[in-house]
Amino acid sequence: MKNIILLHGAIGAKDQLEPLAIELKQQGYNVFTLSFSGHGQTPFATNFGIEQFALELEQFIKENNLDKPTLFGYSMGGYVALYLAKQQPNLLGNIITLGTKLEWSPEIAKKEVKMLDSKTIIEKVPKFAEALQKRHGQDWELLLQKTAEMMLNLGSRNALSLDDFAAIENKVLIGLADKDNMVSLEETTAVYKQLKNGAMYMLPNTKHPIETVNVGLLGKIIENC
Repeated sequence: MKNIILLHGAIGAKDQLEPLAIELKQQGYNVFTLSFSGHGQTPFATNFGIEQFALELEQFIKENNLDKPTLFGYSMGGYVALYLAKQQPNLLGNIITLGTKLEWSPEIAKKEVKMLDSKTIIEKVPKFAEALQKRHGQDWELLLQKTAEMMLNLGSRNALSLDDFAAIENKVLIGLADKDNMVSLEETTAVYKQLKNGAMYMLPNTKHPIETVNVGLLGKIIENC
């Protein structure tokens, strides 16, 4: 039975990947999920960011005695998987991403953090604020603040350069939703072309949020990776 770890995106949690987990279990996968620190009511660690989440993923793999598990990373989760693959070449198996923001600059980061202002969310989209509080608990506003700081840091110093992607040996399948308004085809293609063992796919009629994904189709893509 193949092992696969599902990784959530920024300001997300493992519960969002449950529909995909169910689909993959039906395909015979042994599915693992985790919520990074500060997400899904998992306590915050001392540090917050890609390096910290990669460390948590590494510890999770070792604690569960997983030998080169397959990784599916949605959005930030894909970035974490690729970062860890660069740092620990022999730890992971195949990597599948979806909707992962790969290009960062100060301008891009400033644009993204505008959507993470808790006061604006409470005022303009109170139902979303309620959903965030339900998912992450009373510290949901702190999570948004720390996520914004993480994005600004990525904008000033991207944790993965194009040369870093070229050094990744794993088989990597880079995915993009055709209606994603956060991640561009250009940045996705640029990274795909750098990968030694890379391939690329696109989900039709799909937006960035994981809830818009056809899990049956995505499950088949993962199975064929």
